[in-house]
Amino acid sequence: MEKLEGRIRNHDREIEKMCNHHFQGFVDSITELLKVRGEAQKLKVKKGDRFLTLPKLPPLQTLNTMDELRQCRLQQRNIATTVDKLTHCLPGEQLPQGGGEYYPALRTLDQLEHSCLPQAGAYLFCTIMAENIPRLRAHIRDVSMSDLKDFLESIRKHSDKIGEKAMKQVRPRDSILYQNHHRGLGAHDLVDFSPVYRCLHIYTVLGARDTFENYYRNQRRKQARLVLQPHSNMHETLEGYRRYFNQIVGFFVVEDHVLHTTRGLVNRAYVEELWELSLSKTIAALRTHSSYCTDPDLLLDLKNLIVLFADTLQGYGFPVNQLFDMLLEMRDQYGEILLKKWNTSFRQILDLDNYSPIPVATEEDYRRVMGQFPFQDPELEKTAFPKKLPFSAFVPKVYCQIKEFIYACLKFSEDLHRSSTEIDDMIRKSTNLLLTRTLSHCLQYAIKKKNVGLAELVQIIINTTHLEQSCHFLEEFISNITNVPPGTINATKLYGTSTFKDARHTAEEEIYTNLNQKIDQFLQLADYDWMVAQGGGTASDYLSDLIAFLCSTFTVFTHLPGKVAQTACMSACKHLSTSLLQLLLESDVRQVSMGALHQFNTDVKECERFARAGPVPGFQGDTLLLAFIDLRQLLDLFTQWDWSTYLADYGRPTCKYLRVNPHTALALLEKMKDTSRKNNMFAQFRKNERDKQKLIDTVVKQLRNLIATHQS
Repeated sequence: MEKLEGRIRNHDREIEKMCNHHFQGFVDSITELLKVRGEAQKLKVKKGDRFLTLPKLPPLQTLNTMDELRQCRLQQRNIATTVDKLTHCLPGEQLPQGGGEYYPALRTLDQLEHSCLPQAGAYLFCTIMAENIPRLRAHIRDVSMSDLKDFLESIRKHSDKIGEKAMKQVRPRDSILYQNHHRGLGAHDLVDFSPVYRCLHIYTVLGARDTFENYYRNQRRKQARLVLQPHSNMHETLEGYRRYFNQIVGFFVVEDHVLHTTRGLVNRAYVEELWELSLSKTIAALRTHSSYCTDPDLLLDLKNLIVLFADTLQGYGFPVNQLFDMLLEMRDQYGEILLKKWNTSFRQILDLDNYSPIPVATEEDYRRVMGQFPFQDPELEKTAFPKKLPFSAFVPKVYCQIKEFIYACLKFSEDLHRSSTEIDDMIRKSTNLLLTRTLSHCLQYAIKKKNVGLAELVQIIINTTHLEQSCHFLEEFISNITNVPPGTINATKLYGTSTFKDARHTAEEEIYTNLNQKIDQFLQLADYDWMVAQGGGTASDYLSDLIAFLCSTFTVFTHLPGKVAQTACMSACKHLSTSLLQLLLESDVRQVSMGALHQFNTDVKECERFARAGPVPGFQGDTLLLAFIDLRQLLDLFTQWDWSTYLADYGRPTCKYLRVNPHTALALLEKMKDTSRKNNMFAQFRKNERDKQKLIDTVVKQLRNLIATHQS
């Protein structure tokens, strides 16, 4: 009703202006008629005076006076006729003096041509007026076209403001309220459309409406091409995009206003064709310029601006589905930018972490950490302060960053006219990418970079275990902000939690590798005298140091999951056993005395004592001892010289030396054979040495036969 009353007031003002405008012409005409009437009255008075003087004049003078009177009456009659004829032509004085009189002037010319001038008669002034009518019409047409050009220039300048006003009056979620109701939002307030209406009426009266329509549409098409051409640096600021959108909205608000107020100057097909062209060019420009963007905040602001732009034009009936489809593409780009940003955040968190359990001195400290990360440990809560949480600082920091990422994804997904399920799906897919790609790479980098010690690797395993356990809280978090239950059919699962398993496995493998490298470093310090006549009764220094290192290391492993600690311990023992055997069989070691074997056996027994002591809990019986079984059986065979048993039982499942490979035994035996010969120049002259040499030769021969038999 307020709009209607405002419209009524506008029309009243227009009527009043029109009345005021034409009233002056009416007054001027009356004034002219009054002047003519005054002159006629003077003639009547003069005629009366003459008549009163007639009796007093001589006859001749009287005749002259009568002649004058006749002439005077003739003049009076001519004047009356002239006044009458001129009265018919009075509308001719309404020829245009200003912009608002063009259409009334045309009507006056039409009235003169077809009504007034024929009634006036065949007078010279009528002929002159009739000849000037086409010229006057052409003048009116040209002047109105000039006004139209000024109008077109005006709306080109005002498009930005018109668009800005229209977009300010549309809220994205309420755009439906504006459909088919608020036409021309702000356009008629900023621009006077009367030149269009006048020019249209004038060209219609002149029978040239098609010419005018074609001219108007062509000019507006040219303006549309200019409006749709973005500035080269539009992508640098949000303001650049805003001006671009304002101009486009302003252009189509004007066209919509003209469509609904001119009865055919533009039609729906023309406007839709222009919109389709504009939409494709706009989308192409946005794709190009937004691709330069590396700032997620700017891209998010741009998305909100595009939504407002689309909702505004949708309110005017223009189809905008393609814009929302493009926003989905832009959302993928936004996701990639977010992943790069979060990659930097994760790297910083992991690089700055001290990889030590978080100390909490007070209840306040404890609650602060709990507010950042969902962790519950009833046993830990019972212990007195100060105490330590099992994980390091990167756990709550990474968890909070994941939540921030989810919020950032939600911000872009809002107002895209998508269902809650679709939004939930988009957020979960993005979060999966964050976990499986970005966080995974960062964790792998942290695990495999140089100078990462065993303590750090152990802490990473503990941390990833807690992060994995917290993932169901992330599931709930996403469900709460999207209002989609996690159990919804076809809902995307947060499978990215496998990232923590993968990182943990990598860290475990790295622990095994790291342990083996440490063992190798100790073994490089081994300095056996392979020709010694008699072995010592204590373990070698390098091996004692190695065992001490392993004991302290496995003490740190107490916070690891049981299987990890057991696997690490078993892996270390197997590697130690294998490395010791390789040390014994090295090609550089060409001679091995029985004394050296006894020293070596003492070192192996030290390893077995370590395994038997249970450095990590959870092994059943002597399971860990099995890591050294190959060495043990080989050394027992040589130190006890139990070849008869070995050769007799070889190949049986119950064989005492089942783990001794005949090739390995032969290789070591060859080293001992060489020793017995070269170690003592006079060995061949000593009976016991000769007997021993014969025995070794016999065993070597039997071993070779055994190998040949089983190979065949």
